[in-house]
Amino acid sequence: MTLEEIHGQEPVPAGHDWMQGAGKALHELLVSAQRRGCLTAGVYESAKLMNVDPDNVAFCVLATDEEDEGDIALQIHFTLIQAFCCENDIDIVRVNDVAKLSAIVGPSEESGEPRDLHCILITNPNEDGWKDPALEKLNFFCEESRNVNDWVPTITLPE
Repeated sequence: MTLEEIHGQEPVPAGHDWMQGAGKALHELLVSAQRRGCLTAGVYESAKLMNVDPDNVAFCVLATDEEDEGDIALQIHFTLIQAFCCENDIDIVRVNDVAKLSAIVGPSEESGEPRDLHCILITNPNEDGWKDPALEKLNFFCEESRNVNDWVPTITLPE
């Protein structure tokens, strides 16, 4: 008998297809959120938004590259953001490719400057009943990951 059977839960589907599906869903969610104006990028901008209106945050993405792994200040920010997200029931994932994120999200619309993509928040728009199928898939992916004690799963974005 496995731990999942004891708790009556299905294990997270292992394999490349499950991870690829989560990566595709994240790509779709980022594009949709940006089009709707529901995307906040940047560690400090995200922290400000979570402090002012945490109930409006629907999803969090933390992104790093290999050179960011040694950035202690960034890691401290990530730890605080993760704790805040867990405390406020906000699903959170990691992405290990800021360049792919940049290709999806692009530069700042106001200034055209590259933006800080280490933390991205997806917020609920003011429209009632906005249900994004990609967000629902990612919420399910995060829930299943937590069932196997992976509290901040890493997602690989599609090429």
